Amino acid sequence: MNLQLQPHSEVQKSHVNDFHRDVLKGLKSHPKKLSSKYFYDKAGDRLFQEIMAMPEYYLTQCELDIFKNKTADLARLIIPENEPFDLIELGAGDAMKSTFLLKHLVEKGTQFTYMPIDISGNILSILKEKLSRELPDLEIQALEGEYFEMLQKAASLSARRKVILFLGSNIGNMDAGEAESFCYSLNQNLASGDRVLIGFDLKKNPHIILNAYSDQNGITAAFNLNLLTRINRDLAADFDLKQFQHYQTYDPVSGACKSYLVSLKQQTVKIGNDSILFEENELIDMEISQKFSTEKIEELREKSGFKHLGEIKDSKNWFVDTAWQVNKDNQY
Repeated sequence: MNLQLQPHSEVQKSHVNDFHRDVLKGLKSHPKKLSSKYFYDKAGDRLFQEIMAMPEYYLTQCELDIFKNKTADLARLIIPENEPFDLIELGAGDAMKSTFLLKHLVEKGTQFTYMPIDISGNILSILKEKLSRELPDLEIQALEGEYFEMLQKAASLSARRKVILFLGSNIGNMDAGEAESFCYSLNQNLASGDRVLIGFDLKKNPHIILNAYSDQNGITAAFNLNLLTRINRDLAADFDLKQFQHYQTYDPVSGACKSYLVSLKQQTVKIGNDSILFEENELIDMEISQKFSTEKIEELREKSGFKHLGEIKDSKNWFVDTAWQVNKDNQY
């Protein structure tokens, strides 16, 4: 079992530089914004595990229902027949759901390499330990870094067919334009015949959705505020977390579920040598968790040039994993 990571010091320096640049750019923009991809330091990983375990956070259980109870159907939908392949998971985290698929494939004697990609070296190390214990026969090459950079690295490591997993409604963490650009870029970074499985959280009763992101125990609030703690630690900043408050919205028409932090007073925050002024009640846009209609999913597929292979929904019809295939010959 191999863990293909860059030397820690190089990765750490590169990540801090990117982090610093993105934070300053976001907080100097109007409205202020921080990228949700930076939620996941060690504390953020732990808090997100707590979020996924909350009974209100239905997304985990819905997609787990698909991977646990419809594993064979999933495998038939996305796995190339009689051909070795690379199974690449974008933003793998702890691979709780995909582990059911991995076990199924290993038990069937399928020839494949699992390539989890994540920006968090910490979570990849945890994943390596978990899989080495649970699936000692699994061939794994973990890749730490940004999605498309690591997809290119995966292509350089192996010329085999690629099957991409993008689960957990991570596609929902992008606005409409970003999602279209991402799916188009994903198509362009793959070869004809490669397949992708993307998890979409479907529109449903708005109370169910809002409760999933505005839990009474404040775990989601702590998850958002932890990003300020990370900025303080890694970028020599002086955010006072007591002067910021989490606020959650959901628009059932557009499907946009958005998280904000509200500045409770006029204040100036130092980040290294830079000063950022916050007005009282000024917002930081932290995260979007987009919910989708069937029509919007189909529109996204068409715009990004994929061929539809099929889909599998959970037992409540609240969540769907949709399979697409790259078809370079018929793109327009």
